[in-house]
Amino acid sequence: MSVRRIMGTEVEYGISVPGQPGANPMVTSSQVVNAYGARPELTRGGRARWDYEEESPLRDARGFTYTGTAYDPAEALADEDLGLANVILTNGARLYVDHAHPEYSTPEVTNPLDLVLWDKAGERVMAEGARRAATIPGSHPIHLYKHNTDNKGSSFGAHENYLMRRQTPFADIVTYLTPFFVTRQIVCGAGRVGIGQDGSQAGYQISQRADFFEVEVGLETTLKRPIINTRDEPHSDADKYRRLHVIIGDANLSEISTYLKLGTTALILTMIEEKALGTDLGIADPVAELRSVSHDPSLKHLMRLRDGRRLTALDVQWAYYERVKSFVDDRTGSDTDEMTRDVLQRWESVLERLGRDPMLCSQELDWVAKLRLLEGYRERENLGWASSKLQLVDLQYADVREEKGLYHRLVARGAMKTMLDPQRVELAMVEPPDDTRAYFRGRCLAKYASEVVAASWDSVIFDVGREALVRVPMMEPEKGTKKHVGALFDRCPSAKDLLEIITS
Repeated sequence: MSVRRIMGTEVEYGISVPGQPGANPMVTSSQVVNAYGARPELTRGGRARWDYEEESPLRDARGFTYTGTAYDPAEALADEDLGLANVILTNGARLYVDHAHPEYSTPEVTNPLDLVLWDKAGERVMAEGARRAATIPGSHPIHLYKHNTDNKGSSFGAHENYLMRRQTPFADIVTYLTPFFVTRQIVCGAGRVGIGQDGSQAGYQISQRADFFEVEVGLETTLKRPIINTRDEPHSDADKYRRLHVIIGDANLSEISTYLKLGTTALILTMIEEKALGTDLGIADPVAELRSVSHDPSLKHLMRLRDGRRLTALDVQWAYYERVKSFVDDRTGSDTDEMTRDVLQRWESVLERLGRDPMLCSQELDWVAKLRLLEGYRERENLGWASSKLQLVDLQYADVREEKGLYHRLVARGAMKTMLDPQRVELAMVEPPDDTRAYFRGRCLAKYASEVVAASWDSVIFDVGREALVRVPMMEPEKGTKKHVGALFDRCPSAKDLLEIITS
């Protein structure tokens, strides 16, 4: 029993061009991505395109394929033709334009701490892309924010992905994950000024995304957003794996919030796979309770369960924690790995302090840190929650610029705890993780850029002068690691040399 699992995140960043209300967000997003894509390590020998051939975002985990027009891979290719940017990075990540936002998808990793690392690298990537874009003659400064809503009725995602056993019934995932997702926001909410999708109702809430979810289960990600998303697109061997695509989550800046969000979810997924969770936590109306929990930073709201009981979100999180802790103790005991123990200890500590006074978590959790900042402004300037100044503070918390973002200022003065060495984050902007297939993808792009014509999560396509292009499939996420192929990169000066060995 461990937090170890193949996982990744995808974050769409908010974008604005101050003083330019008519700026086209698709164009400005492209400017950011293309500006970062002009870095020297990404321009040697041209730029590999993203390979959409194997993508199937309309396949539903409930056993059918949607036949509507919500998404068409050809549209993505058309977007590229129109100039929208798509860059595959040497760290194995993907940086691209998703409609009106620049988006960063991390490389695949095997544990929550590594995912915090490469997710944080994405923040640095975005900040540098915006900085580079501003140096282009005739351009205007572009500001990027790691948040989830413009407070005008629009929301943009911060998604998580977890590889699971295909044999796990999807109905079990829905049953056991729904109460967990409804309540985990008290640990990993990003905090938001304003209630309702357009934020017009005065107040402060725990989550930036809660007001935008409308159904319990579904395939959509932008309309009728579901608590449990049913997209069945594993990017790996579909007979063995499913990729759980989680769209119900906030874009966190706190490293500890992100770490706990990923680590606790990974543990719950293992218990679901092992059929080790009880069914007595079902919530009578999950969508309504998702919002009600978010709207109550005091954590006193009592949800109605299907069995008639009334519990707080904190009660439900404690129930999940206790079951996980008992399961880990029974399965691995003293042999439990260090990171799993750390996730459990931090989870317990956060829940205990939230129960006493949420402000005791102001150095760890985004929504509490932001609330403390806002309460300071409210007290100093006698502001009500309807004040537009507070919405500006909310936005400034999420600014990715280290010299401007309020989150970064908290870190700089020791008021926000972190987990990562900043130099390691800097390195993760260009280096891939070494224990997943992202290592092979990233190293190929770094070393053989002129011979890589395309790549995706599960393949790399080469042009080495043969009659046809050569596709190297990567259907097993834990193959293509440094242990498996690191020595080959040292031995092979060209992709042709590499392919002669691995395809012989």
